[in-house]
Amino acid sequence: MAAPDKPRRPEALDRRELLAAGLSGLALAGIASTAGAQSGARAPDAPRSGGTSVAAHRVEVPMPHGGVTAGHPLAAMAGTRMLMQGGSAADAVVAAMAVMNVVEPWASSAGGNGFATCLDRKAGKVHSLAFTGGAPRLLDPQVDPKALDHGPRALTVPGAFGGWIALARRFGRLPLATLLEPAIGYARDGHPLDPSIALFIGRAQKTISLYPTSAALFLPDGQPPAPRSIFRNPDLARTFQALADAETAALKGGADRDRALQAAYDYFYTGPIAREFARFSTETGGWLRLDDLKAYRPRWSDPVSTHYRGLDVYSSPLTSRTGLELCEQLNLVEGFDLAALPADGPQLAHLLIEAIKVAKADVYRYASDPRFAQTPVEGLLSKRFAAERRKLIDPARAGLYPEGGNAAAFDQAAALERARPRFAARGDDRTRGGDTTSLSAVDADGNAIAVTTTIGGGFGTFLVMGNTGILFNNGLRLGSTAPYDGHPNKVAPGKVALLGNGPTILLDKGRLHLVFGSPGGETIGQTQFQFLVNIVDRGMPIQAAIEAPRFALDADPNFYRPGAAVTVQAEGRFPDPVLQGLAAMGHRIEKVGPYAIGSVQGISVAPSGARMGGADPRRMGYAVGY
Repeated sequence: MAAPDKPRRPEALDRRELLAAGLSGLALAGIASTAGAQSGARAPDAPRSGGTSVAAHRVEVPMPHGGVTAGHPLAAMAGTRMLMQGGSAADAVVAAMAVMNVVEPWASSAGGNGFATCLDRKAGKVHSLAFTGGAPRLLDPQVDPKALDHGPRALTVPGAFGGWIALARRFGRLPLATLLEPAIGYARDGHPLDPSIALFIGRAQKTISLYPTSAALFLPDGQPPAPRSIFRNPDLARTFQALADAETAALKGGADRDRALQAAYDYFYTGPIAREFARFSTETGGWLRLDDLKAYRPRWSDPVSTHYRGLDVYSSPLTSRTGLELCEQLNLVEGFDLAALPADGPQLAHLLIEAIKVAKADVYRYASDPRFAQTPVEGLLSKRFAAERRKLIDPARAGLYPEGGNAAAFDQAAALERARPRFAARGDDRTRGGDTTSLSAVDADGNAIAVTTTIGGGFGTFLVMGNTGILFNNGLRLGSTAPYDGHPNKVAPGKVALLGNGPTILLDKGRLHLVFGSPGGETIGQTQFQFLVNIVDRGMPIQAAIEAPRFALDADPNFYRPGAAVTVQAEGRFPDPVLQGLAAMGHRIEKVGPYAIGSVQGISVAPSGARMGGADPRRMGYAVGY
């Protein structure tokens, strides 16, 4: 069992506690000396960064005509403004993502990566969009992994803006200029900087200060900005305005809406913004070139799916690992009567923990960019494979972190079983943390979209790209890529690394039941799994399901290696008998903050048609409906 709670240092306070306490009495100057890590136990997204007490809670938000739930109130409001102007769910999420770039810069960017899961209600079909850029073609696969943590060699090709345009072209109605208007205003005129964001900037001061373009934005006068100070990003405002102007000029020249949106896309990926990205990368020793940007395309595909307790579950396909994790986890626990287990006992948590171990071992063995290696997706999603792997779960005892199963044997399209990778790393093979944000929207027509977007670890590459005001994703870091030679997810030129992003939609006999997602790096699949069990098996309303205490498994050194030492990080609100029971079963338990793991944003739809939005108090999440 974990030792009794110790007093927290200021930099370890929970995001929610920061909002409730208002950072009164906390001095950022004292934080800077301990700052610098974007990963590890004290990363902004790490469970151990949680605090010890929280006062506030969210309420469910009715959405009779539609609404948005997002990781920041201004983003949720911006998206809902689009709905109120006649826009679609796609318009809402694009506007909200653009605002998140401004107000949550450590986790969101037009230069990031991500996935969207989209319900086209009229067609009755769920689509997946991957807006994930790969490694630059000049990347050296033998690079020291530390160079991929931050700086000019850490970046992947920016995918997010291409995703915004793809969503707007396929499912949107409003002009890009309208969608970007709220973000342009907040970036140009400023917004009160959330205290938790100010804290994260302070903690990252040492690394930010390495890069002049970043320091100029995040460390004015050499110091982190104060909580609630007016924060501006004028370069980003100019970048977004230039993209809007490119669309407007095309419309004035006679282009239709689709071609005008393509003009904005071209301005970013082949025009002046692309040239600035390539110039800055070259001058700072990076590998990104104009050809990498020109070659990028967002990708529409079918989601991965499973059937659970009478519901159809749809989530993100490769190169998301989380869609596979979530579906396999559900398949594994479908063999247990979770609803019959007492909520105040350890048995329910134990079964979920063991299912997470098995699913992670299987997914981490195989998952990679399908252009570079074959992944037995059908096998990993197979109910027969889950039944075989379920045999590893002892209902009474914690198991070791297992070796991945032979999913290829359950996949008709898969080749012979892949050879085992050699687990020999060059030096450090400890997984780096990841930081993300998620938002969901439903419009008046019943279309629904969940998006999870990321810039990798907190502040991504830490490198603002020239005069654009944009941070890129450090998606080449260990964790997103495998540290072991011979593994299919080993970093390589052009390869898209794995993301944890898994925005998810549930349908009940073809009707929307739930749309949701979560940030949290390695904890995303675990968070979404527990949330779904709360909704489906425990029958909880959406906000109660979001706020219920959660746990997250941490593997040392990583989830790629069989036999890794697994610690169960449990939010401090779990009753002591539950934690004591888990410890008696053989689990290694570490208490973390009471609201420290994940941040689910979601919208549920009752059989009556009533839509209710939920937002997670673990961050700045907020739902807005109309």
